[in-house]
Amino acid sequence: MSTRRLIIGFAWMAPILALLLWPVSAWLSIGVLFISHMLLLYPTLRATSQWFGPVVTEFEPQGQQAWLTIDDGPTDDTDQILAILSRAGARATFFLIGQRARQRPDLVRRIVEQGHSVGNHSDTHPSASFWCLPRNRIREQIDRCSETLQEITGKKPELFRTPVGMKNFFVHPLLNERHMPLVAWSARGFDGLVTNPEKVAARILPSVSPGTIIMMHQGRFRSDHTHASVEAIERVVVQLKGRGYDLVIPAPNQFRAGRR
Repeated sequence: MSTRRLIIGFAWMAPILALLLWPVSAWLSIGVLFISHMLLLYPTLRATSQWFGPVVTEFEPQGQQAWLTIDDGPTDDTDQILAILSRAGARATFFLIGQRARQRPDLVRRIVEQGHSVGNHSDTHPSASFWCLPRNRIREQIDRCSETLQEITGKKPELFRTPVGMKNFFVHPLLNERHMPLVAWSARGFDGLVTNPEKVAARILPSVSPGTIIMMHQGRFRSDHTHASVEAIERVVVQLKGRGYDLVIPAPNQFRAGRR
């Protein structure tokens, strides 16, 4: 039996077990409920947790390679990011939001035309609620984004990344039906919150080794309207290239789950 089924089964049985234990020990009864809730929350909130199903966290490299993934586009700085990647001879996967792709299909096409790949990052990026959405709402988030990207590029996206890495027990069955791997990361700079490119790079670079999946964001600006995402991505790309890394898009048969 899978870990996912055991967790869900225990969650269903926990209230009954708690009622049975209440006459014996109130603390034991509360403890059962607490454990059942924690078993559901941990894989929901931790992006790399494999408890609900496999999550890609690294890949089998062919030499000194890393995989740069960029979330939340397309945005006004997409062209600048593409220019950075072009100068460095780097390839990346852009996990795009369906709603934004419909507004800027020209940027989506440019991403693909320049040799990069696009992945599904949900239709509206409901970061505060995705983890608790019912099955039908999650299905809509996945399918509408996929339909949008297919209409623009002529190809259905093959990969999915959840908003802010959160998931629930509906996500994996829906992705399995669509044969879409769930992709997380093994290095991140919290650039969705931090606008200092030096601090972002300082968090990412020590974590990079061959086979690392790097997660960054686009569309982040400082209070003075300067391009925080562009500078952070450029710093990471340039420093990795200087260390001899190739930034590549791995094939699905190179994916690994649960190693980090």
